[in-house]
Amino acid sequence: MLLESLFLYATRQPDVLAIIDDHGECSYRQLATAAAGFAKFISTQTNHRRVGLLLPSGRGFVAGFYGTLLAGKGVVPINFLLGDAEIAHCIRDSGIDTIVTIPQLAGRVEKMSLKVIDLSRLPPAAPAELPSSLPSTSGDDLAVLMYTSGTSGLPKGVPLTFGNLQSDVDAAIEYVDFQTRHKFLGIIPLFHVFGLTAMMLAPIQLGATITYMARFSPVGALNAIKKYGISLVLGVPSMFAAMARLKEASADDFKTIFAMISGGEPLPAAVYEAFRSRFGVTLLEAYGMTETSLAIALNTPQIQKRGSVGKPIPGMRVAIVDDDGNHLPGGETGEICVKGPMVMKGYYNLPGETATSFTPDGYYKTGDVGFVDADGFVFITGRKKDLIIIAGEKAAPTEIEQILAAHPDVAEIAVIGKKDAVRGEVVMAFVVPREGREPRLDELREFCTRQGLAQWKTPREIRIVKDLPRSPTGKVLKRLLDEKASN
Repeated sequence: MLLESLFLYATRQPDVLAIIDDHGECSYRQLATAAAGFAKFISTQTNHRRVGLLLPSGRGFVAGFYGTLLAGKGVVPINFLLGDAEIAHCIRDSGIDTIVTIPQLAGRVEKMSLKVIDLSRLPPAAPAELPSSLPSTSGDDLAVLMYTSGTSGLPKGVPLTFGNLQSDVDAAIEYVDFQTRHKFLGIIPLFHVFGLTAMMLAPIQLGATITYMARFSPVGALNAIKKYGISLVLGVPSMFAAMARLKEASADDFKTIFAMISGGEPLPAAVYEAFRSRFGVTLLEAYGMTETSLAIALNTPQIQKRGSVGKPIPGMRVAIVDDDGNHLPGGETGEICVKGPMVMKGYYNLPGETATSFTPDGYYKTGDVGFVDADGFVFITGRKKDLIIIAGEKAAPTEIEQILAAHPDVAEIAVIGKKDAVRGEVVMAFVVPREGREPRLDELREFCTRQGLAQWKTPREIRIVKDLPRSPTGKVLKRLLDEKASN
């Protein structure tokens, strides 16, 4: 179904809108013929088994993606928001010799030994041109070689097969009850697994309509929701926070919403409450990774628990494991490990990394710390490698961040451990103040104490900053904060 859906709907519902983007509207028939034309063209340009896509979200990316699969090749989406060295690494590591892009992005790869194809100059497909047959694929065949966002070093290649992606899409559609009638808003870039799976593969399997924003803006997102009757929005907390700050927004603007799902990092309580009180919308937290084709667990409109990231999707097994690899009973905290048909088999070209990323019984070690409650809901309490060790005691940055985020002068917060000659590490916080506010450092520390935070967990050092370094999907890049802490 991963490849077949687009061409099925091109004949079953040819005139139904598939995509609305910055260039206009595109029906399922038009999208399928564009993909078929791309497949024919790309087959004449390279014999390599994979093709790179350096493209913004929109019909060009979608046609290029499905066209590459139709040509019997795998897709390598390139994150154009990465630095030059990281982009060069992704290209070298994947081994691609051809990349499809647009003039505005071509400069990112012009110095590399690549065939660079301008998407805008591809020959148009004939109006009625659809493939007479589709390539034969198995569940183990590689569909996409995705690269992680590089939050802890150079991006790692994650090979995702047809079976990986299909199982995740099927499970998410079943569990959340996505419907063909739903209208999706694509605000996460398609070069990220969040956008690719949730904002392309799932809606196209349903034959639904997707509105893409090449660049997110809170005003643009709000206008799209109102104009197109959007019912499904998936984004990261920083996007929802920006929408919550829109003074002109009201509950009436969100009357068509079925679900708004937040992932990528913890959802601040202030953003959750702002959406509930101002717009009557309950933001639903979710949990996923590139290595799992996206979804691990989800809250849904039907099944949800505040503070959790929901229950595991069908087919996903979650185990909580201690430092010795032992499975822990419900309610106990340890590393979250997962197993299922949507989980990758290993990192690309990194056998050592792969070996250390799986338990002896085949569970992928997420690096996240948390527990599963008696009702089966997954709770994340922090990152294993982010735990701050203070004189032998462990502090979870998430706990401290949640407390400081509740201070009226704090807009955003990130907590890390700073090396200390005496205690090993101490807690350090980076605070972005609310507009017009000037938080006092002593008051922030006193606030932590009043909220019951242990004195040794209270930030020893607090820096006021204008913003936090983030990945393209909004995740705070704590490795860059580590570098700032040492300066």
